[in-house]
Amino acid sequence: MRKQGFDPQKYIEEQSKFILERVNDYDKLYLEFGGKLIGDKHAKRVLPGFDEDAKIKLLQKLKDSAEIIIAVYAGDIERNKIRGDYGITYDMDVFRQIDELRGYGLTVNSVVITRYNDQPSTKVFIAKLERRNIKVYTHRAIPGYPSDVDMIVSEEGYGKNPYIPTTKPIVVVTAPGPNSGKLATCLNQLYHEYKLGNHAGYSKFETFPVWNVPLKHPLNIAYEAATVDLKDVNMMDYFHFERYQQVSVNYNRDLEMFPVVKRSIEKITGKESVYQSPTDMGVNRVGFGIIDDEVIKEASRQEIIRRNFITECDYKKGLVDEEILNRMKLIMEELALKKEDRVPVRPAREYSEKLKSRCENKEVPAVMAFELHDGTVITGRSSNLMDSCSAAILNAIKYLGHIGDEIYLLSPVIIETIRSLKKDKLHSKITTLNANEVLIALTIGAVTNPTAQLAVEKLGELEGVQAHSTVMLNKDDEQILKKLGIDVTCEPVYPSENLYYV
Repeated sequence: MRKQGFDPQKYIEEQSKFILERVNDYDKLYLEFGGKLIGDKHAKRVLPGFDEDAKIKLLQKLKDSAEIIIAVYAGDIERNKIRGDYGITYDMDVFRQIDELRGYGLTVNSVVITRYNDQPSTKVFIAKLERRNIKVYTHRAIPGYPSDVDMIVSEEGYGKNPYIPTTKPIVVVTAPGPNSGKLATCLNQLYHEYKLGNHAGYSKFETFPVWNVPLKHPLNIAYEAATVDLKDVNMMDYFHFERYQQVSVNYNRDLEMFPVVKRSIEKITGKESVYQSPTDMGVNRVGFGIIDDEVIKEASRQEIIRRNFITECDYKKGLVDEEILNRMKLIMEELALKKEDRVPVRPAREYSEKLKSRCENKEVPAVMAFELHDGTVITGRSSNLMDSCSAAILNAIKYLGHIGDEIYLLSPVIIETIRSLKKDKLHSKITTLNANEVLIALTIGAVTNPTAQLAVEKLGELEGVQAHSTVMLNKDDEQILKKLGIDVTCEPVYPSENLYYV
């Protein structure tokens, strides 16, 4: 079982206490949430023991005092930006977030579209929200943002964007991902609150980088790896050191923006800001939840390797440029990490090479390797019947259920029916079963087969398993692995020469 390095309860207690201290200073506090509000899988991976829904559970405790605004950048809607950990577009993630927030009993005030410029896809998105009775506000880009404070904090700047009426003392501003306009939304609200004569404040709920962990700690470097496409770089907070003679860590965008944010707040409020540094603005108690630093370091190293594989695959797909790829390589070199330091990589590669030496065809069977919680590595290969992802899943649950290799879990009748449906009725050129189809076949068989039922019950034990594939996976298999809680990496290799049928 994976060792814990983080105490989630201590973290929630510390974070709650500091948020309430900030709230007590104002009639209303606008709280910008950095990172993912729900399902923070990066934090869960690098902080073993962290509850991926810790933030939302914390807010649930404050639900009588809090309401939520979701900000999303119109450009991200227009280009169908994908949230990597769920594999869904940002517009779909907004729908998902609203459903989950409501499920926790939290009030969703509205959705604000930032830097809106009448983009066609965004108009459709707005219509979908409004026809489901979700309030939507649009904020236009402000000329001179973010440097021209006099323009921004004026009737021609924030004054032109609408005020979002709120009723509770804590207003959380969250988003599907970074650069969504959360800060601008908070300051826009602050501007209008003071125009209305209300005493409001701004603060930032931070997770990464961790200010009281060393700059070059793998935990903070893993944050750089996670945001490599944004070119974030961790730095010492020189504002904080100058004011307090205390070393703390922040990142380049917050440091660059701090003088502007500070001047904007002072211009809005008409008095000196209480914040003397970016660290001051944040509420970040992650460092106080660490109980085993070595466990955190190793988990962070593994996350960096994982991110490296993702970046290589994104480069292969044309999603990132060579500069991002090279930046990721430098991060790997900084900690002297090798791809083979990820346990399932070597077994997957070795099995693939073994098959290659026997294979007469041009296309070598794909291989997937699972590192189970007890350290055992299970492999699966693609065949005419099923793909490597399906084979690895079946082999793993057989191992976990102590089911012999010679025992068939899938009914031949069910398999042939699915293959016939794909080929003859759906006219698919690919009749190999993917993971979703194999699991459906397994579940149907479990109705009459106790061994198959035992295998189904073992699927839950795959959560947290580490996996590696010798080829890039199709979206269906990626989604199944994510739903099972399996962290998978892939070699930047296409599974075939086909451009469409993969």
